[in-house]
Amino acid sequence: MKRLFEQFAVIDWSGEAVARPKGLALAIAERDRRPPVLLRPDGGWSRGAVTDWLREHAQAGTRLLVGLDLSPAFPFLDQGAYFPGWDGSPADAVALWAMVDAMAQDDPHLSVGSLLRHAEMKRHFRLQRDCGDLFPAGRGRLRLCEVGQAAMGLSPYSCFNLVGAAQVGKSSLTGMRTLHRLRGAVPVWPFDPVPDEGPLIVEIYTALAARAALVPKGRSKMRDGASLDAALEAFGTAPHRPLARYDDHATDAILTTAWLRHVADDTHLWNPPGLTPPIARTEGWTFGVM
Repeated sequence: MKRLFEQFAVIDWSGEAVARPKGLALAIAERDRRPPVLLRPDGGWSRGAVTDWLREHAQAGTRLLVGLDLSPAFPFLDQGAYFPGWDGSPADAVALWAMVDAMAQDDPHLSVGSLLRHAEMKRHFRLQRDCGDLFPAGRGRLRLCEVGQAAMGLSPYSCFNLVGAAQVGKSSLTGMRTLHRLRGAVPVWPFDPVPDEGPLIVEIYTALAARAALVPKGRSKMRDGASLDAALEAFGTAPHRPLARYDDHATDAILTTAWLRHVADDTHLWNPPGLTPPIARTEGWTFGVM
């Protein structure tokens, strides 16, 4: 991976079915040691506004590397399908994004309530007080890169789990709607090759950035400026601009942007040994997992 990016951004995503999710945060940084800046429009971000922001950077040709904190696809290779036993199961991630957006087309705010009421689809998910009969015992199905996350000492959750504060399924589903709408404008690694110009999206895991900054396990969710600056220093980043309010969404976005900038030129991270063409087509990969 020889390309050099000029800007770096991380979007801490949210699957909350409201117009402006409180957990949606976006930070951006230049290619220097200045701290990432948290961007927040009046009233906060909507998923549609973030989608428009990414499309505008595509139109401008910005050399921007964007980390999205969500899973862009479901497990596939463990059972040979996203939704085994259903003849409507998509064959690859691009088709999955199109299907999710189509099934939820009448849901506001790029939410996915209609999809989760679909008789066949809901069989695969664990919902509040309603676990599908095809959701396996235990933590649920994992992508191969999530197995790699666990091997690194991280704690991945199944994308099919929609219960609990740490669940990632709703974020992943709503994010797939955005990925579909950006299709042809903003490529997504590793489903697409790294382009010569313009922005590129990669999947990130904010806990991986905290681990790289030597933040102790269990303390990765920072809610004060001193802890954030101590972590930023690990990536050669200057102290951040004080925030009006500290929460783990804002600090995750800022710290992970600094990490992404710090590691973006590492060719090994763009060529993880476990990433195969079938994985790149169906499940994707978390940037930084080796």
